Amino acid sequence: MATIYEVSKLAGVSLATVSRVMNNNTPVRESTRNKVLAAMAQLDYRPNSIAQSLASNRSNSIGILVSELHGPFYGAMLTGIEAEFRAAGKHVIIAAGHSERATEQDGIEFLLSRNCDALILHVEAVTDQYLLELSKQEVPFVLLNRHIAALAERCISLDNELGGYLAAHYLLQQGHRHIAYIAGPMWKTDARDRFAGHQRALAEYQLTADSELFYEGDFRETGGSKGLQWLLDSGRPFSAVVCGNDEMASGALTAARELGYEVPADFSVIGFDNVNFAYYTYPKLSTIDYPISAMGQMAARWVLRQVYQHSSIDVQQVFDPHLICRDSVAEASIT
Repeated sequence: MATIYEVSKLAGVSLATVSRVMNNNTPVRESTRNKVLAAMAQLDYRPNSIAQSLASNRSNSIGILVSELHGPFYGAMLTGIEAEFRAAGKHVIIAAGHSERATEQDGIEFLLSRNCDALILHVEAVTDQYLLELSKQEVPFVLLNRHIAALAERCISLDNELGGYLAAHYLLQQGHRHIAYIAGPMWKTDARDRFAGHQRALAEYQLTADSELFYEGDFRETGGSKGLQWLLDSGRPFSAVVCGNDEMASGALTAARELGYEVPADFSVIGFDNVNFAYYTYPKLSTIDYPISAMGQMAARWVLRQVYQHSSIDVQQVFDPHLICRDSVAEASIT
């Protein structure tokens, strides 16, 4: 098996230069880098990652804990994170917490046991106090889609309240006054914040949310379809439905079609997230853009800046949502 010394000799450079090329942590002249890489290829040299970790006190791996692994929302998040780290020569280890406190804590402990240099955490069930205690440990972490005032410098978050406001305000501008709401699980902060924004928009029009037109869903398609059926069964008139995310909105659109209703002729529907399928639903879904891929990239940049000393990187910590107008919302036919 070839050694780093043989690579150094064949390339005609120092051991330190070979090390810099392998670790990709210090600028090296391109011609020199190419000589080292050519020597490594000729000798079929593979760096020993364990030895590298011991020598540098870095594993060049980052642990990522997300709520789920399925669905376009988490796919976009993970893609943004992984692409940023791959460009920097780092690798990721991924675990899922399934929005359960014990599972999230177990996932964090697993990632810590893998000698990760840092963690990116998309967690919903662990308490703020648990995260405050975790912040006292050696391994740094950044929180994605969560804001804790005492850990503000570690948070990459979205203004969910503003997003809820924008969705409702758009419907109100279109003349809607009887607005139904299919929420995400209300124990989740983002679901509560979105509904709070919804209520703020209604208040500007001297309206309040109708409790008989409120259904608590699960952020999944089934929650949207069941929610729409429940709203229709209630017998209460409504001209628009706000859904807490696009998955539930797509479920509501499917249920409406199966039950013989036409959107937006019979009622309008708006979602939240702007995931990739929102453009391909029928009708195309009006929604609130949640730049989760960019936020994932920013979480990765936070790690690169804080852990790997990429000091030239700028980090944006709070993102604003934006209204996306498509075909599922029309002017109100009832007031």
